Amino acid sequence: MPNPVHPETRVGHIHLKVADLDRAIAFYAGVLGFEVQQKFGTQAAFLSAGGYHHHIGLNTWESRGGTQPPPGHTGLYHTAFLYPDRASLGDALRRIVSAGITLDGAADHGVSEAIYLRDPDGNGVELYRDRAQADWPRDADGSLTMGNAPLDLQALLDEAA
Repeated sequence: MPNPVHPETRVGHIHLKVADLDRAIAFYAGVLGFEVQQKFGTQAAFLSAGGYHHHIGLNTWESRGGTQPPPGHTGLYHTAFLYPDRASLGDALRRIVSAGITLDGAADHGVSEAIYLRDPDGNGVELYRDRAQADWPRDADGSLTMGNAPLDLQALLDEAA
């Protein structure tokens, strides 16, 4: 068996092929609140949280005017954006509700709370917050026991206030 990846390795950023750059920016910046760091004309944009060079790259280099992949094909399942706390996740939910975007689902996984939706190009998006590891559910032998319980969205919205 090969050596495992270093435990401090992180996923740095994502690049998404989109059909309409302005529409994608409206979602990732206008709804989710990421900041545009740089645009390359009408072909690409780079967005981030906190002024980082980019967490999200959006481009139309191979996809301008393209269509969503059909169900049953390979591709991106979803991106996942980790929020620092429950109030921040609640604020993200508030933005989504205000924009009239339909959720695909929401779940309490025991280790995290997550909201699932689609961006304008049909890419899956997960917005979540982790619980402290000390609060993760474990069985009698100490093994992690994740679940898929319903998430109380109203309580999450109340937390944002």
